[in-house]
Amino acid sequence: MNASRLALVTGANQGLGRAFTEGLAARMDPGDLVLLTGRDPRRVAAAAREVAALPGTRARVEGRVLDVTDTEAIARLAEDLGARHGGVDVVLSNAVARVLPDESQSARADEFIDVSNTATHAVLRSFGPVLRPGGRLLVVASGLGTLGHLDPRLHPLFDGASLEQVEYAVESWRGAVHHGTSEEAGWPRWLNVPSKVAQVAAVRAVAAERREQDLAAGTLIASVCPGMVDTPTSRPWFSDYSQAQSPEQAAKAVLDLVFAEGADPALYGELIQFGKALPWHGGAPLTEQDRLLTP
Repeated sequence: MNASRLALVTGANQGLGRAFTEGLAARMDPGDLVLLTGRDPRRVAAAAREVAALPGTRARVEGRVLDVTDTEAIARLAEDLGARHGGVDVVLSNAVARVLPDESQSARADEFIDVSNTATHAVLRSFGPVLRPGGRLLVVASGLGTLGHLDPRLHPLFDGASLEQVEYAVESWRGAVHHGTSEEAGWPRWLNVPSKVAQVAAVRAVAAERREQDLAAGTLIASVCPGMVDTPTSRPWFSDYSQAQSPEQAAKAVLDLVFAEGADPALYGELIQFGKALPWHGGAPLTEQDRLLTP
């Protein structure tokens, strides 16, 4: 990476995103800059001040307001950082919409898809071109992001798809949810499964186009599964969270990828958990009980 580096984290006010920001600020150099982003100006400013004041912080930390559902705002920020700093070294796309188990999945579909999927597409499309050689663009997904967790009828929508085809599949799913035909078409009721599969498929699509040049430059584009993490967003979904990691623990494996030398071809474009790639075609559709037990 460059002598003076720039990192950006979305959904960074609290939980895992906050832990990513703290870890980056502690492991980067005093001349480097970490941007903590979120959509609430006061929370962003407060979180940035708090991280900057931590004893272990070495890099500069600044807050930036960014609503990831505003794709034009994502594009403007990427363009601005490219113009001002010559590019970005680390992008951790972490924002997620909070949905509780007793809430209507269909009623929350638009917000969930906009935050998890439309935003992921925009981050990949906008920040990919300004990612410096040797950089890292990582999308936080989950172990549910492997293709096998979907009904086989849906596999052709995502397997080997381009980014545009993934976007079309996501919007088709959104439409089916609104028209009440999603389950008939094979889509699971639980939003998290198709959302995560689509995130991983989007990363795979972009990575497939850039693979040769990125590997030559030591650049890594991938999706990551941090495992079970004890946060306000995830806790309501687990019947037993006694084995869950703290955000700081979960962030470590992801940050190790950020600071690793070069880019491992076996990990490039894949869904990575604890340093290993999960099989894209692995997994099986979840039962209603499974969804309350799986991170």
